[in-house]
Amino acid sequence: MKKVIIRKTEEIENWRRNINSEINFIPTMGNLHNGHIKLISTAKNDNSNINLVSIFINPLQFDNKLDLDNYPKTIDDDIKISFSNGADAIFIPSNEDIYPPNNKNIKFIKAPIELSSALCGLKRIGHFDGVCTVVYRLLNLIKPTNLYLGEKDWQQLLILKNLIQRKKLNVAIKSIPTQRDFDGIPLSSRNVHLTKNERKLISFFSSKLFEAKKDFQKEKKINLNEIIKKVSAKKISIEYLEHLHPYTLQKARLDDNISLLAGAIRCGETRLIDHVFLMKRRPIIAIDGPAGSGKSTVTKLIAKKLKLLYLDTGAMYRALSWLIVKENIDYKKEKKLQNILKDISIIFKSNTSSHQDVYVNNYCVTEEIRSQKISSIVSKISSIKEIRKFLVEEQRKIGELGGLVAEGRDIGTTVFPHAELKIFLTASIDERAKRRKSDKNSKDLQEIDLRTLKELIKKRDFEDSNREISPLIKANDAIEIITDGYSINEVVDKIIDLYNDKIPKETEIK
Repeated sequence: MKKVIIRKTEEIENWRRNINSEINFIPTMGNLHNGHIKLISTAKNDNSNINLVSIFINPLQFDNKLDLDNYPKTIDDDIKISFSNGADAIFIPSNEDIYPPNNKNIKFIKAPIELSSALCGLKRIGHFDGVCTVVYRLLNLIKPTNLYLGEKDWQQLLILKNLIQRKKLNVAIKSIPTQRDFDGIPLSSRNVHLTKNERKLISFFSSKLFEAKKDFQKEKKINLNEIIKKVSAKKISIEYLEHLHPYTLQKARLDDNISLLAGAIRCGETRLIDHVFLMKRRPIIAIDGPAGSGKSTVTKLIAKKLKLLYLDTGAMYRALSWLIVKENIDYKKEKKLQNILKDISIIFKSNTSSHQDVYVNNYCVTEEIRSQKISSIVSKISSIKEIRKFLVEEQRKIGELGGLVAEGRDIGTTVFPHAELKIFLTASIDERAKRRKSDKNSKDLQEIDLRTLKELIKKRDFEDSNREISPLIKANDAIEIITDGYSINEVVDKIIDLYNDKIPKETEIK
């Protein structure tokens, strides 16, 4: 495809009409650095869409005219950098193109107070209104499928996500982690103004944030005053340093698993921001739903794609049910059952096919637990108080460090109520029966006629939803996904998109 430079807003519609492709959009204010390069190259590698980079120094984002006048302008270099790293087109409009004089069609957008009044919004009055206005204008002109943004400006990222949601724009935000220079400071177009000594001071500030992150992983707490004291001792001017909830930007709570340590400092005439995410454990995805909704297949694929541990809690209940049947254990005798449970070991091991085998007391039961005989009793067995208590404790032990995706029927409500992402996966009875019928791992189900299979599924649903202990219900904060008519890969991609929207990319960096 021929690379093009577009300078007029009226040319955008013609260009869109001729490309016959979806668009990845990377908005910039020019003076491109390695952070911008990462955005452009990520968009290039993500898909086969057309990649459009805009270069526009938005006057509405500056609360100081001198700052606007001094903003670095490197248009020729920016064009070369954009094209050499994957841009197919560059949009370089003038102020008059973006904000035509006396044009009543230009909407000036206000950023939400709850997000814009904290952190940078405390001093930079109107800054985020300017960001929202220009991005809304550009999105309406370009109509991209994906919008690529960096997590360096985390507050701005949250505000733009809010904008897209409020305005019901059909565009997905793709974010990349903060990109850092050789000395650890975040890449920024303003870094060119820094003296050698100022860089050292900013590097010191960034290092203190990373030290705090390391300490937090051990202590699970943070001492803001101590950090401020160390930074101030270097004669660094701190504009703010806050420990906040990463999505609401309110004060962090004791039960927050992921929180944000964010600060802004000044060195000479240059103001720079930095942040780190603090985590008590790695994120957890909880996937609940009725039998046959596709939980196991979806969860396995998500675990593989996101490099998370796969926890099949349903297999644990099936394994215990299998043992009870095999050993003819009288599970109605509470005391005897409690003593037996103390000596039971249920573990997962990866096999040569990159799948998980289930072992009960070192005996592999992967195939046996999928029989109709086990399916017909597992709901009854799993409703026994002692068994649920035992297995929930085992599951929580596995989840102490996080970094897993678990599926079952009470994951989001009972096992991991503080999971970062909760999904309730379901499908119609007809759809689930068809899936069970075609499941090659359930050979005995293939011999049952479809009508009987539907009745068995209805019966299982009733038992799971009406048991006294941990019934199958959708958690209040779970996202329901009805999978009828969707392929497995479409469901997996949707859940991964939800995960990426919830979890900062920077938390994946070890």
